[in-house]
Order: sequence, then structure tokens, then C-alpha cells
Amino acid sequence: MDDYPQILHHGGAAGVTGSCHRLQIAPDRALLIDCGLFQGQDADHLDSLEQHTVRFPVDDILALVVTHVHIDHIGRLPYLLAAGYKGPILCSLPSARLLPLVIEDALKIGFTRDRALIERFLEEVESRLVAIDYKTWHTVIDDERHRLRVKLQRAGHILGSAYVEVESEEVDSLDKQIGQAQRTLFSGDLGAPHAPLLPAPKPPYRADVLVLESTYGDRRHEDRLHRRGRLKAAIDRALENGGTVVIPAFSIGRTQELLYELEG
Repeated sequence: MDDYPQILHHGGAAGVTGSCHRLQIAPDRALLIDCGLFQGQDADHLDSLEQHTVRFPVDDILALVVTHVHIDHIGRLPYLLAAGYKGPILCSLPSARLLPLVIEDALKIGFTRDRALIERFLEEVESRLVAIDYKTWHTVIDDERHRLRVKLQRAGHILGSAYVEVESEEVDSLDKQIGQAQRTLFSGDLGAPHAPLLPAPKPPYRADVLVLESTYGDRRHEDRLHRRGRLKAAIDRALENGGTVVIPAFSIGRTQELLYELEG
């Protein structure tokens, strides 16, 4: 079993959207981290069917772990269930509260406005949700072949966001460990330090393998003080000119930060 665990990417590797990563611990056992929708340039070369189709096996997935509820991390969830996935959906408590709301909006915009169909799907999703406390190990499987557990740590990106620590080890029929337990870390989207509403993510104690998002890996963000100054200058200029300020922003995360700055 030297070839396992393996990491496969079903999105979020060649582009910045469609995050979906697979930790294969055996030929017939896997853990899925996120199942996001392709958007923007990542979706330009895909037709509607390709964009939504789940083109990977689902029968061997023990659990889906959701890092946060932005649509590029959960948008293919309806299609994952349609493909036959029947396991739990693990996430933080805030994400468990938000996920049905986000999926409901996504279904209305991109799939159907049939209320009965939407309600039936949301009931299915809510029955699968398992909310996990931060900093607490949750056992996915512990049997005569494998021990697999996950732990969520605050990622500081949006409410409920987490990076995921996964500890996997192979055991024999006598419940003895075979080899070294491996700890794999999936970062999801990480927040910047000094955010006004969320604590900054803290580094993990250890990781043998790190899967790290790098959307802004080659960029230095200006600090919050300068961002606030530029926002104030733009609003002041619009007021002086009798104009209007239009601010495109994600409804979860960025909008709350903007409101905080405006009200502050």
C-alpha cells in the first residue's frame, strides 16, 4: 500500500475556481475536500453541461469536507448528490447554517425555481450536514483497515471558513498501525491578517503534506489602513460630484467588511 494516500484534483488546480480535492487512502476509499463550481475564465472553455457534471467516481467517497460556503467551493454539491454521493457533509457550525441558504440561491439562479424541488433538495442536504467544532478531531472511519479523522481550524476568510487537517493511517486486522500516520492539510481560502471581523488563521502544529491555495500567492496586499483611506477618498469624491459609488462584492464576507468600514 506504498502508493497511498494519493491526492487528486478535480478542480482548483489549473485555475482559481472549482475547488475540489480528493485524498485517496485506498483504491476504494477517499475523502473529498470541497466541490466547487467553475467560474469566470475557468468556465469559459466549458459548456453548461461540462461545467456542472461530476466527472469522477463518488462511490468510494467516505465524506465531503467543506472549507467554506463560497460557490466556487460548494457549487457542484447538487450535482455531486445527483451523481450518487450518499455520505456526510462535514463543515463548521456557521457553514452548516449558511450552506443551505447559499445552495438555495444557486439553485434558483442556475437550476430551477420549482419551490417543491428546491425544498426537497435542501432537506436532503440538511440531512447530510454534520457540524464539527473547531480544533476537535472528528473520526470519519476507524475499522480493521484504516483510521481517518479530520480537524477544522479557523481560516479567517469568511464566517465559518476553515482549513482542514486530515490524519490517515493504515492498520492491520489486529488493530496495529502499519507505518507512520500521515497528516495532510488542505488550506481552503485563507484570510489576510488584521481583518476587522474575523481572527487571522494560526499556523498548524505540523503537516506532512500541504495543499495550499495561492490565488494571491504572487501579490502583496495593501494594509487595511490604506484600503480604508482609498475607500473614503472614492466616496468623498462621489459625494462632491453628486455621483454614485457602485461596489461589487461577494455577499458573504466582503460585504460585511465593507459595511463595517462604512459604519465605522
